[in-house]
Amino acid sequence: MPFINERLEDQALHEALTPVSSPTGSPRSAPPSAESRLGPSRFVFDPDTVSAILRGRIRGQPEALTVISRELVRVKADIGEPDRPLAVFLSAGPTGVGKTETVRALAEALHGKADAFCRVDMNTLAQDHYAAAITGAPPGYVGSKEGHSLIDEEAMRGSFSRPGVVLFDELEKAGPEVLRSLLGVLDTGRLRLTSGQKQLDFRNSLIFMTSNLGAADLARHLNRWQSGWRRFWPRSEPAQQAALRQRVERALDRGLDPEFLNRIDNVLVYYPLPPEARPGVVAELLTRFNRRLQSKGWQLQVSRTLMSRVEREGFDARFGARALKRQFRRQVEVPVAQFLLERPDHCPGESGQETISRSKQNLRHMYCDWQHGQVVCRQVWPSGT
Repeated sequence: MPFINERLEDQALHEALTPVSSPTGSPRSAPPSAESRLGPSRFVFDPDTVSAILRGRIRGQPEALTVISRELVRVKADIGEPDRPLAVFLSAGPTGVGKTETVRALAEALHGKADAFCRVDMNTLAQDHYAAAITGAPPGYVGSKEGHSLIDEEAMRGSFSRPGVVLFDELEKAGPEVLRSLLGVLDTGRLRLTSGQKQLDFRNSLIFMTSNLGAADLARHLNRWQSGWRRFWPRSEPAQQAALRQRVERALDRGLDPEFLNRIDNVLVYYPLPPEARPGVVAELLTRFNRRLQSKGWQLQVSRTLMSRVEREGFDARFGARALKRQFRRQVEVPVAQFLLERPDHCPGESGQETISRSKQNLRHMYCDWQHGQVVCRQVWPSGT
């Protein structure tokens, strides 16, 4: 059963999204008391704080993050069109550069959880008849009266003080009819299910779509560049990014209908991970790994030699951060796992709040280094020695 404050938030959200009109049908202003109660904005997030979190998590994509930051300022001011989603983004570019991670980081910054968003994997909707998975079964078909949809309404709708976040992932892998079913969502912020008995409201949502259109073409050119064919590629970074943007935009024009593209507020082009972003990505992987190790009572330190080796051998401009993640798993996580399993005092099934509390108070420290052609792990005590 929902709490009373959740009901009040839903009612306030409905009132905020519904134009106020007089009994004669002409628009009228809201009561002064409501305006003074709401203040300048109904949203409680701070755009600068959210932007700082995004920049700390996403490496090598300043252009895309700047566009998102500007849109967050507009959303915070609550001056957008009342009959459209808060903002619609299409993130395009090669794989492993942070398109989906941006949405996860934004959801965590807004709602406190990285999975607090509505995600629809469009690669599961490759056939045209799968449009019913979004719009509901047509009248006369099984399930038409229930109005089932893949859309997570709670995550999509958000709340009165926080916008919902929606992700349509790998857009190009969906069937044409599935994409056409989203036209109304992008245009008016509403989706009426085919049964006619229910309507989904996206007007309080930040809508993100990701696409790998043009990624294969980019991968071929990046492979040539890495293989030494650099005379066919611009030398300066701005010229390289301009060439990549041009290729991505051409791929989008070929792969998506004009009326679909015309309903997108911002096309975010994600560029291949630059070499200077590698240390930050590997450091983030180490931070996340340490969070998992804390439940076992351990804290990991990695030598600069080993970190540099992961950065160097794991870097591949075609595959981005995922290639670094695979290398980190091979050269750090696997040796650490072997070290832990060889210790007589290690219990793989150990978990729970008691273990976490004990580990935070008295963490054992482990040090990993690259020595004599292999990774060597050992326990160090006390901390920092």
